[in-house]
Amino acid sequence: MAAEITQQAHTSTFPVTSGEHWIEALDNGTHVLIRPLQAKDRQREIAFIERLSPQSRHFRFLCQLKEPSEAMLDQLMTVDQRQNMAYVALAHVDGELQEVGIARYAAAPRAGECECAVTVMDSWQHHGLGRLLLHHLIDHARAQGFKLMYSIDAAANVAMRDLAQAAGFSTVRDPDDTSQVIHRLSLA
Repeated sequence: MAAEITQQAHTSTFPVTSGEHWIEALDNGTHVLIRPLQAKDRQREIAFIERLSPQSRHFRFLCQLKEPSEAMLDQLMTVDQRQNMAYVALAHVDGELQEVGIARYAAAPRAGECECAVTVMDSWQHHGLGRLLLHHLIDHARAQGFKLMYSIDAAANVAMRDLAQAAGFSTVRDPDDTSQVIHRLSLA
């Protein structure tokens, strides 16, 4: 009962959301709203990418990127909830509802496989947000019939390595690029 009252008190700070969504508590007690990415989130996605540190942008896109192109944004915003899925984490920051994390997958060329990525705003890292986002993404990919999820990341991305390991992914060096690793998780 007390947990229900606490949860209700925190849910009132988020906009009313229909469809699949969760209000989750992070390790530090802060609450976030996690839901599928929607077309109305385009400006939030731009602001999120621009707020990332240069290192976090590099880890996410495996290249130096200051701001996303319109073509890249179109690709990032394409979510059909089957072949392409993204869950966004929203929180109130300085009186504004901001994107503070995102996890996504896209179907890979090989049948039954999808490639995933998880990105958390620098100041929101190390509080369990990546773990929560990845958990929802894995569950959704399984429900859609994917058998294998993988992520190609910079070998220097220790946070992603730790997240992948905690989620049960196996990790190997990328045979085509020794500066990268490939994390794999069987969904079967």
